[in-house]
Amino acid sequence: TEEEKEKKKKKKKGGGGGGGGGEEVEEEEPDESMLDWWSKYFASIETMKEQLRQQEAAAAEAEEKEEMEIGEGSKAQVKNKDKDKDKSKAPKDDKKKKQQTVPELPEKKNKQKIDELKVFNKELETEFDNFEDWLHTFNLLRGKIGDNDDNATEEERIVGRFKGSMCVYKVPLPDDISKEAGYDPTFGMFQGIPSNDPINVLVRVYIVRATDLHPADINGKADPYIAIKLGKTDIKDKENYISKQLNPVFGKSFDIEATFPMESMLTVAVYDWDLVGTDDLIGETKIDLENRFYSKHRATCGVSQTYSIHGYNTWRDPMKPSQILSKLCKEGKVDGPHFGPGGRVKVANRVFTGPTEIEDENGQKKPTDEHLALAALRHWEDIPRAGCRLVPEHVETRPLLNPDKPGIEQ
Repeated sequence: TEEEKEKKKKKKKGGGGGGGGGEEVEEEEPDESMLDWWSKYFASIETMKEQLRQQEAAAAEAEEKEEMEIGEGSKAQVKNKDKDKDKSKAPKDDKKKKQQTVPELPEKKNKQKIDELKVFNKELETEFDNFEDWLHTFNLLRGKIGDNDDNATEEERIVGRFKGSMCVYKVPLPDDISKEAGYDPTFGMFQGIPSNDPINVLVRVYIVRATDLHPADINGKADPYIAIKLGKTDIKDKENYISKQLNPVFGKSFDIEATFPMESMLTVAVYDWDLVGTDDLIGETKIDLENRFYSKHRATCGVSQTYSIHGYNTWRDPMKPSQILSKLCKEGKVDGPHFGPGGRVKVANRVFTGPTEIEDENGQKKPTDEHLALAALRHWEDIPRAGCRLVPEHVETRPLLNPDKPGIEQ
């Protein structure tokens, strides 16, 4: 349950942030009951680092080949350069390791056993075209009044946001387009756009940690805490500031109720706690929740790799995979899903296979279609016409910006 998770997180915070995570991964055979979300997170981070390393190695190799063609003379230099690179990289990695206190060797043994989530080393929007698949967002700026407004930043001049979309096309539509779109061409391209009625949502924000914060105090450190703003809700988690730390592990979750479209811009900020005077803003990031909510990429609660009903990997979406799949098929006018015997499900012209049983906490096996539905969801982009990539279960990394220092990550 959420409460247990929170307790675990709190316990972990007591154990020196990531320290708790480290102790748990130390055992050779990971025991289900010992694993939790953090074990999953740290395993995923290792995977992300590995991928980055491979990319760097591939780039270096390509560079070396190029140099080789230019002439044998420069090859020796490149090799030296690479050596230096490795040297300079090693200590950095060590620092990271220490911070997370995840032992290196047992990690490898656990590799296949721990389920992972996707760690994006940038914001989710860059991966999914800003979630502008249903509407584009345009900032509305107020005009300049006299000289003192000439140097006002664009951010200060924003008075609102307009969301809309424009399409220009020839009527009547060519047959191939109306067939491709799968709907009645007389209504044009704007079908399936959500209505403008206000809807109430519960927003749950998980904040894992911050890295390399900009020092805010004379001692070269900061005392960071989290502030969250959405509509009229303003949460300042001041009493839980983390003392003298530029890489704080927060491990917190916040629940906020909101109404779209009025309250859709979520601001997550990190402030520096000061004993005297006002607390300074280190940096903040803004997230358009409405775009995520309505996006066809389904950016509400990521689709995890496996479906389980207990343990550290419990399914967290309010809808089960089969419900999500039926909804997507209905909205996209896709034939399916048809669950057949022998662990098969047919969606449009594609067939997916998977296990048909699930174990509950007592080890009792029950028949279920959820694994099959999840297999289809994880390959939703292969479905013709309606398919697209769905957002996986993930942690995203967002830059913190400060309006006083535009364009510089904090």
